[in-house]
Amino acid sequence: MKHTYQIAGMTCNGCRSDVEKRLNAIPSVKEAMVTLENEQAVILMATHTGIKTLQEALPKKYVITAMTATEVADSSSGHSPTIKMETSKWVQLLPLFLIIGYLSVATVLLNYQREHWDEAMLDFMGLFFIVFSFFKMLDLKGFSISFARYDPLAKITSVYAWGYPFLETALGLMFLMRFEIDIALIATLILLGITTIGVTKTLLDKKSISCACLGTALKLPMTEATFIENAIMILMAIFMLF
Repeated sequence: MKHTYQIAGMTCNGCRSDVEKRLNAIPSVKEAMVTLENEQAVILMATHTGIKTLQEALPKKYVITAMTATEVADSSSGHSPTIKMETSKWVQLLPLFLIIGYLSVATVLLNYQREHWDEAMLDFMGLFFIVFSFFKMLDLKGFSISFARYDPLAKITSVYAWGYPFLETALGLMFLMRFEIDIALIATLILLGITTIGVTKTLLDKKSISCACLGTALKLPMTEATFIENAIMILMAIFMLF
């Protein structure tokens, strides 16, 4: 018996290998073949194995679901319905929009009684870095692997990938505490500028990978929204500098 499953939570080839190894270790599984590109597993079974058994064999960050014959056919042909893909993309990006919305509301509440809102951008940037670094630190190893798939500097040195969330935390504190603002703004331009180059290249190459902006806790696709998110922060930094 051969069955096809969708597996969410894989961010790199290491994840794919781990999932494949664990599925092949199940006694009733003859062979399991996992692909990262379409996040699928094709499993050949000696006897029927329930979805619960398959899920229990995997760490909690991976979620396995059965695919219908129609979904398998669409995936194989590469012709998934456009509307379905667009809907799925926006649903996946909902956590990002909610977080940015909450940060915007918090910025307004911090500044609405002030006569001048000159420093409102600093509050937003500080909160942005603190919140986004928090999600990255929930799984530093997973983040560093995912981040290195598109960030140019992280590809060269893993030290940068591991240290990036701490740099974001430091920048967030500098903005909120109004400490060495010019240095923080220049550092923001450099860090996000490098990342934006990688994001732009990924979008132009039309590669389907996960965005590491919120770590691995929330699985987000790499989309134009990621580019816009970085661009907004870069424009804010330039505005505050000049």
